[in-house]
Amino acid sequence: MAIYYVLSVVHFLLFSWAFYNILYFGVKPSKSLSWILITFFFPFIGVFAFTMFGINRRKLKFFELKETKKRKNYIKKSFEDKKERHLNALDSIKAKKISSLVYNNTNIPLNTKNRVTVLKNGKETFESLSKAIKNAKHFIHLQYYIIENGEMFTDIKKLLLQKRKENVEVRILYDAIGSYYLSKSVKKELKDAGCHLYPEMALKLGTFLFTLNFRNHRKIAVIDNNIGFTGGVNISDEYITEDTELGIWEDAHIKIEGDAVCSLHKSFMKDYFYATDEDLSKKEKYMETCSIESDTKIHIVSSGPDYEQSVVMQQYLSFINLAENSICVMNPYFIPTFSILEAFKIAALSGVKVTLLLPKKGDSKTATYSMYSYFEDLMKAGVNIYLRDDFSHSKVIFIDDEIASVGSTNFDCRSFEHNYELNAIIFDEEITSQIREEFNKRKDLANKIDLETFLNRSKTQKTLERLCRFFSPLL
Repeated sequence: MAIYYVLSVVHFLLFSWAFYNILYFGVKPSKSLSWILITFFFPFIGVFAFTMFGINRRKLKFFELKETKKRKNYIKKSFEDKKERHLNALDSIKAKKISSLVYNNTNIPLNTKNRVTVLKNGKETFESLSKAIKNAKHFIHLQYYIIENGEMFTDIKKLLLQKRKENVEVRILYDAIGSYYLSKSVKKELKDAGCHLYPEMALKLGTFLFTLNFRNHRKIAVIDNNIGFTGGVNISDEYITEDTELGIWEDAHIKIEGDAVCSLHKSFMKDYFYATDEDLSKKEKYMETCSIESDTKIHIVSSGPDYEQSVVMQQYLSFINLAENSICVMNPYFIPTFSILEAFKIAALSGVKVTLLLPKKGDSKTATYSMYSYFEDLMKAGVNIYLRDDFSHSKVIFIDDEIASVGSTNFDCRSFEHNYELNAIIFDEEITSQIREEFNKRKDLANKIDLETFLNRSKTQKTLERLCRFFSPLL
């Protein structure tokens, strides 16, 4: 009996602590109520789950660990760019509003002198990246959520080892969980050759609470500050082999030449400092801006728990709210927050043509069922949904055939709240037209969902969708 009373007191104290934090730092009433019920009815386990997945670390200073403070201080010292915002270079009011939003959230300015090459799939991306690495003269900086053993990384590794023989600097960042299966022997081979190879968000004692639920999902490559790459493509054989359940993955990436490469590089340097304590921004050769005679305008959007706002969610909301004629989305994990869901419905009901191009099957059944649970509400509001048979990993949104975003960010709570993400907003009708052309090509091969047919799906399907939707905040 004594043990029962002790456990009851401990549970009451833990629940009181959780309740206080939910009450004062919770974001959404519905989510807060769920956590209150979980922490009360599931002693100890509920509080542990809340600590891992439910705490609002943006507002709760107790959980602003030294790693978070370190990142924020570094951003303030090295990356509060006081350059002119260049808003006058943008033609439309909607473009200026989007650019202002990004600048006010991140202090990253608009870049006006750039050339963009749209890379439509993994094969094109790896060919372009390999060529840039072969031509590197000074340094190669790579950052990926997933780096996996396989044919693709073997080819990249050979190039990197060759460049090391030519005394080209090589730095590689990889997410500790996303690249968990990258072999120790490969890491040793690269390190022995003089490559600087470091994990991000490593699961270590003292930072476990911070790192487990917060992943670095960015995909960045910077070569000599002249060429940069970003988008959705990881270094994985899923992009070149059909020997997987989903076949060859399709994905969108871009190559950037011009002054936006410096903004891309700054994001890499921030993460590199966090992983290594080495401040590359203090060395002039890494901060040089490469200007070219081309006028494509790009705004790099960096987002994560180290920012006060959910920058990428606000970016997507601004796209949806400011669209006048059309909104087109390609995304593999479409599990919208309430605000995103309502924004799409309002846009469609206001006469904006909204088209979602999504994969019929995904690499997560839970995520796929959860995604399906939103379709009925969206279609009733007039949203057009197409399901493609192949698996697309692209994270693309473009509006009014004028402004496009290509990056690493999914339409889900994890990308908005928990991951470190990066998008490139392209203010260019010609580039957007190229993206639209690829979108239409894929859409023509996809199947448009008929609302009446969808409403007649089985009870089992509907039940699975609702159950999986319950876990959507964790996906």
